[in-house]
Amino acid sequence: MSEQQALAGRVAVITGSARNIGRAIALDLASAGAAIIVSARSAAADAESVAAEIRQRGGKAAVKIGDVTDPAAADALIAAAITSFGRLDILVNNASVRREVDFADLDYREWREILGITLDGAYLCSHAALPHLIASGAGTIVNIGGLSSHTGASRRAHVIAAKAGLGGLTRALAHDLAPHNITVNCVAPGLIETVRAGKEPAHHSLHQTAGGRRGTPGEVAALVSFLCSPDARYITGQTIHANGGAYMA
Repeated sequence: MSEQQALAGRVAVITGSARNIGRAIALDLASAGAAIIVSARSAAADAESVAAEIRQRGGKAAVKIGDVTDPAAADALIAAAITSFGRLDILVNNASVRREVDFADLDYREWREILGITLDGAYLCSHAALPHLIASGAGTIVNIGGLSSHTGASRRAHVIAAKAGLGGLTRALAHDLAPHNITVNCVAPGLIETVRAGKEPAHHSLHQTAGGRRGTPGEVAALVSFLCSPDARYITGQTIHANGGAYMA
């Protein structure tokens, strides 16, 4: 099956898809034929730019802005897929924030904020999407984890806890949703060249890739696209690393 036809007729929601890895996933799934709901918490202009690029390439895309930590907004995000394209087959839980702060200075508000975006958001979107993924007959959930949740790192207790929880959620849902022919996997990127508002995470200096280079968002997106394809229906409950050998599981 060609890449151009692998996801023809399918519909995907990608949270946090206005920039970086999420943007690359949206473009890659669209290139494989899926209609895309581009989602962001507030970056409306960037989200519209991604959707416009998909349409310019001949694909289908719509934008839904909302906070995935809000149950009503998560419900509305999934509803946007049904309203726009009539179905939902793929959910990629990518929305995340990765701040660094000393644990002594990590207050409960920020702890809850980070866990809310990464872990609660994945729960809320997956829960809202479930009836539609069941109706699909071959639904797919891909959660986007991270390198540091496996290696550990300083000043990232909230981020690591959230991403590690996402790995656990992946395995739990793989069991719960298998009877509905829904696959659930986690992709854990590491050392990816992305645009950041602040400085590069400190823990990146502790890791080296086997090939001596950083990865690209497109390389992560290619793995996600494979897990969403008909060729990956026998893969579920797995965490698959895309880090150039910086961590070998």
